[in-house]
Amino acid sequence: MIIAVASGKGGTGKTTVATSLALAAGGSRHAPGSDPVDVLYLDCDVEAPNAHLFLKPTFQQHREVGILIPDVEETLCTHCGRCAEVCQYHAIAVLGKKTLVFPQLCHGCGSCTRECPEGAIREKLNVIGALEHGSTAEGVEFRRGVLEIGEPMAVPIIRQLKTWLPARPGQLVIRDSPPGTSCPVVETVRGADFLLLVTEPTPFGLHDLKLAVAVAAELAIPVGVVINRDGLGDQRVDDFCTEVGIPILLRIPFDRRIAEAVSRGQALVTALPEYYPQFEALLEQITRAVPERGRL
Repeated sequence: MIIAVASGKGGTGKTTVATSLALAAGGSRHAPGSDPVDVLYLDCDVEAPNAHLFLKPTFQQHREVGILIPDVEETLCTHCGRCAEVCQYHAIAVLGKKTLVFPQLCHGCGSCTRECPEGAIREKLNVIGALEHGSTAEGVEFRRGVLEIGEPMAVPIIRQLKTWLPARPGQLVIRDSPPGTSCPVVETVRGADFLLLVTEPTPFGLHDLKLAVAVAAELAIPVGVVINRDGLGDQRVDDFCTEVGIPILLRIPFDRRIAEAVSRGQALVTALPEYYPQFEALLEQITRAVPERGRL
């Protein structure tokens, strides 16, 4: 089963929920006679990955990743402009007798290479980030992507992170999504069996929750909501969820102790063990909501 944990806006506690869900599922505090779940945690927030601060994995593998960008051999190029014509992202341009490549705009589609009539374009790897793999003391398998500073495109790293070292049969995969509803979020959520949306009871929280729900509808993924900082704002998030028929699966109150734990780099269930059974119950609710094909 693949659970994507996302939020329409940043700062709602998405990683707080995702890390505690992973620990509750795969940790050692299970009832006698029950086995912990085999958990794979993917930190897909590659522009600002921070789940490692709470799960504290030991990394064993590191791999650079990138996209193939055009490399023009000027001695073969006739500057016909065909490469610029086929590029949908304006990543290559022909100015007089000079062909210019803009790596930050290139999506690595290869159209220019295939369409060049002179065979003057080759492809070279442009490193834009890295993938890392390790495990935590609790037995949670951990992987993350890290986008290089200044690189504009997160999607290629997220796509490669999802397919690097495929999950084992029966493994619970938790994808910690970037905030928002843009392309990196869509790529993270695509292919998930369930989308857990973390929000807060504020006007901004409601506005961005509606956007995230619309993304889930487009991707036809079942949705549930966690309300963090419950009691801080008003009832409009509750009213919206009731109106559209989305279940509220967990409420986390506005509590200074939680903020202090997060600031110390502690997972919620580690700092406040009374939340442990609540996250176990959250996982059980999600499992019941997922179609049979996606269950553990």
